[in-house]
This record gives sequence, structure tokens and C-alpha cells, in this order.
Amino acid sequence: MNAARPLEPHLDRALTLHLRGDWGAANLHRVCGWICQELTDRAGAGTRIAIWNSRGFADAIRAVGTGAVDLALTTPAAFATAALDGRGVYQGDSFPQLRAIGVVPQRDRLVVAVDQRLGVNSFAQLRERAPRLRVATSVHDGVHHVGLSARAVLERSGVDVLGWGGYFLEDERPFESLGHALAGRADMIVQEAVMLPAWQELARGYRFLEIEPAVLRSLEDDFGWPAATVEAGYFPGCPALRTLDFSDFLVLATTELAEDVAYAVAWILGETRQVIERQYRHLPPERSPITYPLDPVAMGRAPIPLHPGAARYYEALPAT
Repeated sequence: MNAARPLEPHLDRALTLHLRGDWGAANLHRVCGWICQELTDRAGAGTRIAIWNSRGFADAIRAVGTGAVDLALTTPAAFATAALDGRGVYQGDSFPQLRAIGVVPQRDRLVVAVDQRLGVNSFAQLRERAPRLRVATSVHDGVHHVGLSARAVLERSGVDVLGWGGYFLEDERPFESLGHALAGRADMIVQEAVMLPAWQELARGYRFLEIEPAVLRSLEDDFGWPAATVEAGYFPGCPALRTLDFSDFLVLATTELAEDVAYAVAWILGETRQVIERQYRHLPPERSPITYPLDPVAMGRAPIPLHPGAARYYEALPAT
């Protein structure tokens, strides 16, 4: 006999909600579309839900924190912790009212790789040789989490790109950075989305640098950014290495969101997960932008406090 599942929500009133996803054609927007469809099916007639374009980084966290939208998605999930108490880019502007609805798993890493022609295998060698570097990464504007973390990693690792006569090639999305490296316009890349096939091609001519333990510890201590491992062989010929964790999509709200709506969205994440999973099953889980199969229990393990309505869903899950 199967254990009882949490009760399916049915809201008897019309909702008007605003969600914030990504640029429009990536994974955060897909998750928003999934939530919109399933929530509309379970809400009153006349329900209207809008999805606003976003970048999915500090802009999304600020949007939900200031009440501009009801729900927002951001990645990596752990980067939202600094907004609770005003650390890093949120200094002087904290959002303690932020609450998690759930986490959509995405196993990702921020990685640093250099052209093998530089003859560099570590940050220590990089500092010793101080080469002129052309660094492909994302924009450093206080919003983009890749640009923000890339600069923090390089600066705390003693890599003075501009001082050594080099420069940055800054773009919005990882595809552009990978394109610069593959075309020879860059000889270093600091970027995420490690599941993209282009990384496998790039790995044939690049060496991946392990971020030094002291740097990783300082990033976690100062901003709450955790470290993680890239397994040996994930990139061809690359040994296991420690780097910055860039995992998971966090569905965010604030304490202002109605408890029954928060419960409904959490229920949708956990109980209709096949709707989003089927969009990725043509890819192996370790190469998928959403790491399926989704586990409702794991989806409730958020880096910031859960909204009480969402917590009610996760607490109702059958014991395993």
C-alpha cells in the first residue's frame, strides 16, 4: 500500500501573480512556464500569471525582495543567502523577508580553464609566470553572478589580469564565452554551465585549474558560496578538482506571499515534476541543465528558510 501523498491544492479564487525567470529561452523561464500552467489549473477562473524577463541573478533576488514580483528564480541557489543579511553586493540593502519555495536541482560548477599553450597547471604557476591573459567570462556589473564570482575568484587567487597587461571579454551568457575560447580569441575562461557540449570540445586544448582551498574558504565565509568537486573524467583527461559550486535553481518568494499559494507552488514542484523532467530526458542526467529524477525531499532543502506554506508541503511528504 502506497503512503499518502500531500493533498493536492485547489484555490477557489482568481490569482494575479508576477513571476521572474530568465532572458526568455533558457531553463528558468521553462520552470516558470511549468509553475504557471499547473497553478492556473488549480486556481479560480480568471487567474492571470505573468512571466517577466530577467537575468536570474541579483536582479531577480532584488525584484522579489522589493515586491516588484511575487516569485522569482535565481541561480546558483546559495548566492541568495547573502541577501538575507546584506553581504557582498547586498551590503546596506538586506532582504531578511526572503523565503524559499523550493529548489530545482541543477548540478553545475564555476570552472577556470586556461589554454594549454600557456603551460600552466595551477594558480601558483599562473602567479609565477604572470602572463598577459585574455579572459572570457560574464559581465561584471554587480548583478551577474558569474561575472561577480569570476572576479572574486581571480582577485583572491592573486591573478591581476589588467595589471599583467591582459583584458576581459565580457558577455551575458556562457555560449559567448565558450565561443571566444574555441575561436582562439581568449586563452582563459571562467564560466559555468559545465554540462554544455562545447566544454567537452574545449577540454581537448585547455587545462582546468583547481581553486585553492584558502580562496574557497574565504568565499564561503564572506558570502556563503560553497565549494564543490568536478569528478575525474567529467571533462576529457581532467582529474577531479575543487572549485566553486554553481548548483540549483532557487524558487524565491517573501513572507508576503499567501500561505496557500506557497503550498500550491511547492506541491507543483514536487508532485508534477514529470512535466519538467520530460523536457530533459533526451539528455543524460549528468549532462542535463536540470538534474533529474527530481526528488521532492531534496527540493525542500533550501539554502534560505522555507516559506511556511512551502514547509507545510515538504513536511507532509511520506517518510522514506
